[in-house]
Amino acid sequence: MNEDRSNGETRPRSWWMRFTQALRGEIEDQEDLLDLLRQASERQLIESDALRMMEGVLRVGEMQVRDIMIPRPQMEVVEIDAPIEEIIEHVIEVGHSRFPVIGEGRDDIRGILLAKDLLRACRNATRAVQISQLLRPVTFIPESKYLDLLLEEFRTNRNHMAIVVDEYGGTAGLVTIEDVLEVIVGDIADEHDIDEDTMVVAREDGQFLVNALIPLEEFNEAFSTGLADADVDTLGGYVAMQLGHLPRVGERLALDDLDIQVVRADRRRVYTFKIARRSSVTAAE
Repeated sequence: MNEDRSNGETRPRSWWMRFTQALRGEIEDQEDLLDLLRQASERQLIESDALRMMEGVLRVGEMQVRDIMIPRPQMEVVEIDAPIEEIIEHVIEVGHSRFPVIGEGRDDIRGILLAKDLLRACRNATRAVQISQLLRPVTFIPESKYLDLLLEEFRTNRNHMAIVVDEYGGTAGLVTIEDVLEVIVGDIADEHDIDEDTMVVAREDGQFLVNALIPLEEFNEAFSTGLADADVDTLGGYVAMQLGHLPRVGERLALDDLDIQVVRADRRRVYTFKIARRSSVTAAE
């Protein structure tokens, strides 16, 4: 790395000068700025994770809500007239912190239910809990809203969820502050993550972590199964077809001698399954 050591200072010479000059107005467009940042990363002046976040920040200014929203069919909602026991069971099963509450269909959004409000009300209840009394106000936004403006709105109003409406006023989907931040920081890894190109990972306990994108043919060969479906090509698609909905974390499915559990998924897709032989699961229980 070229360094300027005059006056007792150590600093990258040419790149730093170009970068500071760019910030003074000599940069032509956003792509020029990105080129400089990528050069800085190549020279190890900034970490690759920092570069990724900077690129995400710039993308937020270009992307619209429709690019990241959870589509209407995939929204996890609570029906305002549902029995409280069913609502509690649904909230626990899904595991989200916020739920749109609907009346007569998904275009009739009555409010937002926070799981913590529900749990607090149930703990302190001396009579039947009324969901209508727990609702937070709804924020409605258009599909065309830019993400940087939405993020500022979330920050200013201290909201974490907004309902997205189409040009006719109907519900198009929903978006959360986590969805916006994910554009900037990316997905956060956990203990169930496996490399994108890795299909099967054997665990020390005899179970397996399996990529949801594994082709059915490869899965059948690895686990001596005969799964087949003309409409899907991957294990994730097959499990979704069997369940009848997008798989959620914690859901389990018995296929042949296998216990298949969803261990990593979001509201758009499933990523990882944990698989064990049913005989070993029964013995452990």
